[in-house]
Amino acid sequence: MKRIYMDHAATTRTDKEVVEAMLPCFTEIFGNASSLHAFGRAAKEVLEKSRETIAKSIGARAEEIIFTSGGTESDNMAIKEIAFSNRDKGNHIITSSIEHHAVLHTCEFLEKMGFKVTYLPVDKDGLVNPNDVKKAITNKTILVSIMHANNEIGTIEPIKEIGKICKKHQVYFHTDAVQTFGKIPINVNKMKIDLLSASAHKLYGPKGVGFLFVRKGTHIGSLMHGGGHEYGLRSGTENIPGIAGFAKATQIAVKNMKQEIKKETRLRDNLINNLLKIKGSRLNGHPSLRLPGNANFSFSGIEGESLVIHLDMQGIAASTGSACSTKSLKPSHVLTAIGLKPEMAHGSLRLTIGKENTEKDIEYALRVIPEIVENLRKISPFK
Repeated sequence: MKRIYMDHAATTRTDKEVVEAMLPCFTEIFGNASSLHAFGRAAKEVLEKSRETIAKSIGARAEEIIFTSGGTESDNMAIKEIAFSNRDKGNHIITSSIEHHAVLHTCEFLEKMGFKVTYLPVDKDGLVNPNDVKKAITNKTILVSIMHANNEIGTIEPIKEIGKICKKHQVYFHTDAVQTFGKIPINVNKMKIDLLSASAHKLYGPKGVGFLFVRKGTHIGSLMHGGGHEYGLRSGTENIPGIAGFAKATQIAVKNMKQEIKKETRLRDNLINNLLKIKGSRLNGHPSLRLPGNANFSFSGIEGESLVIHLDMQGIAASTGSACSTKSLKPSHVLTAIGLKPEMAHGSLRLTIGKENTEKDIEYALRVIPEIVENLRKISPFK
């Protein structure tokens, strides 16, 4: 049975060119980038060239890129260290109700440490209102953290407008760009972004490596202490193979971005237009201001995990917003934030398209999904 991967928002297959770029860093360029000898200097050269490549892709300076282990660490570093390093100026943070848990749980941790957090609502399409950001800012606000695009419903937030507001009020602005880096254009200067998180494995790079953009002059402390690596902000011997792979993945993504946006948007819209013909279905997220490859639906009368399992049995890998455990079944916080009732939120399906997907993949999904939905409804306790 042919297997079709449509869960690219979760992770991606590492590109063969990326693997080839990484291999020499395991066996030939294996030195410690902090060492003074030739082996160390060779590793240092890879490190700095990779930093330059990634910085250029978002309009940043090389010295503003701090390599991390991934998006979660980058989010934690940005939010915690801005909070702790600027506590003398204030203790108020603003974020949204649909952020990734790496942001929400970090904010919840800071609340226990005495910080005040405002969780802004979103509209029915998942959009944050820039005016809500403006109204929430006080003389105690030190950070606004709003994601560039949502990982579940794909809605792209008005980052440029929010950045201008933060700049005007002299408040640091962080955005989680894990879902957007390498997928849609980003310029940290035009968007007035002070801190930006990204991860390699979302754009066909290796797992275990990410970066945090920290604008020069930003008052931020160290999350990791030790030998003072990464300009003193993230100690620890650098992951040279991973960083080299990240840089190569970035290069490929930037080069192919325009054509990938066009292709993935076409495939996405094909999915949306046809799956919305199913009775009792709805599209979650903004109809047009959404990631090129993201299509998120809810189907009344069924449970999302059952749908995903049946799709897997038919060779299609997808995901759902519901989180199941042996003790509880909770609907997605994102879907309830946009106004879905729990029973509708439980019937969600996220299909995220990547560069390997074809028209035939979409055609197969469009044949299989309606039938599965119909069969699940026949045995559904939600009826």
